[in-house]
Amino acid sequence: MRRVVVTGLGMINSVGNDKESSFKAICDGECGIDTITIFDPENYAVKIAGEVRGFDPATVMPPKEVKKADRFIHLGLKAAQEAIADANLPEDTDYERFGISAGSGIGGLPSIEKNSIILSTRGPRRISPFFIPGALVNMLGGFVSIAHGTKGPNLSSVTACAAGTHAISEAVKTIMCNGAEKMLVVAAESAITGAGIGGFAAMKALSTNNENPKTASRPFDADRDGFVMGEGAASLVLEEYESAVARGANIYGEIIGFGESGDANHITTPSLDGPARAMKAAYKMAGEPKIDYVNAHGTSTPINDKNETAAVKELLGDNVPPMSSIKGQLGHCLGAAGGIEAVVCLMAMRDGILPPTINYTTKDENCDLDYITDGARKAEVNITMSNSFGFGGTNGVLIFKKV
Repeated sequence: MRRVVVTGLGMINSVGNDKESSFKAICDGECGIDTITIFDPENYAVKIAGEVRGFDPATVMPPKEVKKADRFIHLGLKAAQEAIADANLPEDTDYERFGISAGSGIGGLPSIEKNSIILSTRGPRRISPFFIPGALVNMLGGFVSIAHGTKGPNLSSVTACAAGTHAISEAVKTIMCNGAEKMLVVAAESAITGAGIGGFAAMKALSTNNENPKTASRPFDADRDGFVMGEGAASLVLEEYESAVARGANIYGEIIGFGESGDANHITTPSLDGPARAMKAAYKMAGEPKIDYVNAHGTSTPINDKNETAAVKELLGDNVPPMSSIKGQLGHCLGAAGGIEAVVCLMAMRDGILPPTINYTTKDENCDLDYITDGARKAEVNITMSNSFGFGGTNGVLIFKKV
């Protein structure tokens, strides 16, 4: 089976508009969660989120074209632009053997909300002709492929909060099966809208700690009361190992294992069994290595954090390594989360530093692992595992190894 490595990275989120500033802020424990400004949250039960700030979409596409794409596509284009530049691809790159694997949990919710209001108040003839092509999830890959000229497979994963992780594993499979030499993964989400916040709040999934936005997302803490929505994007350039070595590419790491599973349990409540099976599948594929760090799904919801802790203990027994969740810093970026967290895992291996779990102050007896709660930690990091679990009981796990 062909080996697959990562040679380019990009990300944007609520604490930084590029991978280096984002990773530094995450490791410094900075929090990007604050009162919502994208819309007026006055009449909403939840008024906080992790917004991307200071980003101008005209920097990644012509100003006249911005209105043709939803915000999640703008963010994805930004991350992809950075990853492509970072990969330093040669001039003779075969773009017919270079594909796209995109992921988003919801896609163009802002456009859907906006045009639904137009339909209701002004009638169907006033709906934007850019509504449908600018809101479809697969248009994330469409816009990115047009921007960079990739003509290989153009795939999309729409698996809720596991979409970013599944987009990576789909790209890996494509290269392993010789469907492409290179794949550009892009995962993006921007669902901080009235419908998005109102919908998740109606499910009682979100934290209502509006008075303390910086400490509202508190993974594994006994006082956690729900997740905080974030937005952002991440991108990774994946290549077949031999060709990457031959061109002298900078290799961040190799993807040595991936696992996928379904809970078959409940549409929104996660199980313990489903995540555990996905972890076991990835771990077995990777050859059951010594894992140095686990980037947890760690949503700051009562059930997920307890179940994920138990699943990791079931898999690794007495050999559970340090584990952290960066959702205290960023909020939960939904379909983009797995992509962002994969980038963080690879940068943690590069720099030998483990990002912290912030806002952990009160111990939960069901969450009793080393969550790196005392600030970022220097460590030798050779193998990392990243977990993503989504509504509908869809789970994805990735294992990376330093090359």
